[in-house]
Amino acid sequence: MRALLTVLLMVFIGGCKHQTKNQTNDRLPINGTWELVSATTIQGDSSYQKDLSNKRMIKIINESHFAFLNHDLNKGQDSLKSFVAGGGSYKLVEDKYTEFLEYCNYREWEENTFEFTLELKGDTLVQKGIEEIKELGVDQRIIEVYIRTEK
Repeated sequence: MRALLTVLLMVFIGGCKHQTKNQTNDRLPINGTWELVSATTIQGDSSYQKDLSNKRMIKIINESHFAFLNHDLNKGQDSLKSFVAGGGSYKLVEDKYTEFLEYCNYREWEENTFEFTLELKGDTLVQKGIEEIKELGVDQRIIEVYIRTEK
């Protein structure tokens, strides 16, 4: 009888661990460093592809936070100089990804929430969603494509 209880207890504990593992594995494996390779912005009926030939942007994602860094490739030495950075926490439920922007060098963007859908195909991450900040007149749909540069 004691052996039977031990076996049942081991099966039960093993089943609990397996269930927890499956819950973790249901989450998209997005942790790592991602480089932006394509960015489309749609405002009303207009759509434009961002010119990334003079810029580099990476997004870094860990278990609880994201950060993005975007700058020109000429080290700020010409009229196209730019630097944008921000980050915060996020929530990921299946393919629904919500960013809570806590830090941004465009301070008026801080404390806003942005909801996206993620699609992961190998080392390619596609992020689609709406960026809307009524106070700033921002209302646009974005489609960003990233490739994984590091896990």
